[in-house]
Amino acid sequence: MSCAIALAVALMLADPAVAAAAALPPVAPSAPVSVAQEPLFADLVARSGALKSIVDGWMASGEADRSGFFTGAAWATFKGQATELAQRDMQGHLILKERGTDNDLKCILRGISEDIPLKVAALEDAADAPARKLALDELSYLLNDNVEVITSPPQPAA
Repeated sequence: MSCAIALAVALMLADPAVAAAAALPPVAPSAPVSVAQEPLFADLVARSGALKSIVDGWMASGEADRSGFFTGAAWATFKGQATELAQRDMQGHLILKERGTDNDLKCILRGISEDIPLKVAALEDAADAPARKLALDELSYLLNDNVEVITSPPQPAA
């Protein structure tokens, strides 16, 4: 038995990462687990980020203020992708609900899935440039929020 202990000590001293990991407090069994690396949630992050980039580009270029923008192919494609993102956010909500997860992410994903179509409609219904700018800002913020709530490290319940 003493040889095994000596070997364990030697290995710990040989690899500083092992020693550093051993010095960390143990993870509580009830600690929240991040879902950001799971395929569905990673896809939500990628899709939200891509759509946010498009919205930010429209804000910078003024593209949404051009005549015929809402009847063009770019808008139709974006609207379809936004609708699909909303459906996938709801799928994420349902997966977390099925797991019995009792955390904010489950509720936030449901809210985002319900808000995306509303923000898209608000942009379509914006009567003038200031209203479109506000609608674009709100849509960009919502898409960014979708990324951040998934990628933020989970916090233990207080």
